[in-house]
Amino acid sequence: MSMPKGHKSEYGYATVSGEFGGMDYRTIAEKMSGAGYKMNHATARNVFLRAMKKLAGPICQLHEVDDINRVARAIKDPRFQEGMIDIVRDIYDGTIDL
Repeated sequence: MSMPKGHKSEYGYATVSGEFGGMDYRTIAEKMSGAGYKMNHATARNVFLRAMKKLAGPICQLHEVDDINRVARAIKDPRFQEGMIDIVRDIYDGTIDL
């Protein structure tokens, strides 16, 4: 389902590309299709959002947020996505010890 004509997200749209050299959804879909997986840009976005939802679950439980609509809005919010990317990057770089 496409966005209604004229729809504008309050905080913009997040992409996995940007200052850290990531790829946008279309590029991800092209690479995955080239590797033999059937994927378009919408599927790449949906996979990314499902991953964000898995990461958001424990955080929402920690803060006692159980409203499914608030969680759905959070995972689509570019500020949340950028924060999660920073956390994962810090874990990967060894800045945060688990």
